[in-house]
Amino acid sequence: MLTLAVPAWEVVVRTVVVYLVILAGLRLAGKREIGQMTVFDLVVVLLISNAVQNAMVGQDSSLLGGVIAAAVLLLLDASVARLRLRSPRLRRVLEGSPTLLVLRGAVIADHMRREGVDQEELEAALRENGVADLSDVEMAVLEIDGAISVVRAGDHVRRIKRPWKYGRRP
Repeated sequence: MLTLAVPAWEVVVRTVVVYLVILAGLRLAGKREIGQMTVFDLVVVLLISNAVQNAMVGQDSSLLGGVIAAAVLLLLDASVARLRLRSPRLRRVLEGSPTLLVLRGAVIADHMRREGVDQEELEAALRENGVADLSDVEMAVLEIDGAISVVRAGDHVRRIKRPWKYGRRP
């Protein structure tokens, strides 16, 4: 139960590689995949977790091997979270940036296509925000978490040119 079938360093290396590959894959999948998971997306995530389990621990099925892999995953996640907070560039690489979908009532079709958002999803987001007509939208933005934010035409949007002017630069 506590005897490893493979060296501990091998479990660590395998886990790090799998973590990085999955992180890159989820990032390449786009914002919507993370923020708006469907039942099908959940099934894929569960199947991926099952598929990569052996890749992380190899032939080891010991309790210790599983604990090492879990600890490495938790440490990697905490490390990436800290690095993201310290580096705006890394944050943009890992999380992406918001994407403008609608500006002054006009849909930006290239952005919609690139992000995989269809007209029905956009209209649903508008309705959720109490907007019935596209012409009433100043802008709609696909946020990095997959949510669509909507600003109605005529709403006052406070623009901050340099948020770090009075404090620490992010």
